[in-house]
Amino acid sequence: MRPAPTETVQSGRALRFAHRLYALGPLVGLIVLCIVGTLLNRDFATLDNLMNVLTRTSFIGIIAVGMTFVIISGGIDLSVGSMAALIAGSMIWLMNALASGATGHTFAPFAIVAIGIVAALVLGALFGCAHGLLITKGRIEPFIVTLGTLGIFRAVLTWLADGGALTLNDSLSDLYGPVYYASLFGVPVPIWVFLVVAAGGALILNRTAFGRHVQAIGSNEQVARYAAIRVDTVKIVTYVLLGICVGVATVLYVPRLGSATPTTGLLWELEAIASVVVGGTALKGGEGRVIGTVIGAILLSVIANILNLTSIISVYLNAAVQGVVIIFVAFVQRGRR
Repeated sequence: MRPAPTETVQSGRALRFAHRLYALGPLVGLIVLCIVGTLLNRDFATLDNLMNVLTRTSFIGIIAVGMTFVIISGGIDLSVGSMAALIAGSMIWLMNALASGATGHTFAPFAIVAIGIVAALVLGALFGCAHGLLITKGRIEPFIVTLGTLGIFRAVLTWLADGGALTLNDSLSDLYGPVYYASLFGVPVPIWVFLVVAAGGALILNRTAFGRHVQAIGSNEQVARYAAIRVDTVKIVTYVLLGICVGVATVLYVPRLGSATPTTGLLWELEAIASVVVGGTALKGGEGRVIGTVIGAILLSVIANILNLTSIISVYLNAAVQGVVIIFVAFVQRGRR
């Protein structure tokens, strides 16, 4: 017996309401956390602390925007932290070599910094492309590919730094510093870049054919192939986008410390994936929102900030808190697609 039209309409409305309620979950959680943080420590609600939280969020948030596309398409990338470390070390090594004249050519300091930034973005795109090709053409699971490159990237950096640290030339560091420390209209540059990347990601995901193809592949890859979607090409592009996002985040991160070590970017992959899943993107793929990822990244940073300000638990347990959040969200999402 078929359901009455009225029952079908009511069921559809109930599903849409439940979906909207689920989508609002991260935002509600962020608001509640902000209220709790303000009650626990008055310094939490200050403008300086807000700028500090958003600036620290920008690195992981930018990477998480790229990770959103990969996860929605049904993939995963465990190597983004190691990739960022190798990109940081490579660009510092290159800029130092250009500044010392080791290449046999003389470059102006501004040109050297510009070359380093371009190199970081190109390296990110190449690493992402390599991941995409291995996954699509090599028919290897994303988990295995990126688990392997995670070790490769960090080992190469350790070799490049001879087990120590690669430190940027002092004169270049002074010139490059404003990329992280400068502000525009009172807002630090990394936050502006984060906003631009997030807006661009949301536009691509929601307003382009490519974004619709990413979601279709994540929902059902076989059906997407039948619909004449170039599945392999789309997957490769998602990993390239993620690689470029890692490059952008690294460009902003390097002037903060002016060096790269074997521990640079440690656990960034955990934070990026946590931001995506907390923001409402389904781990099984097919559904997600960039704005949710942005809220998820800020929410995790707020948790860390509250831990720092209140000492409820040790700040060394921050990664454990993020791990618990990922497991909890995955539990809530079970069976959802």
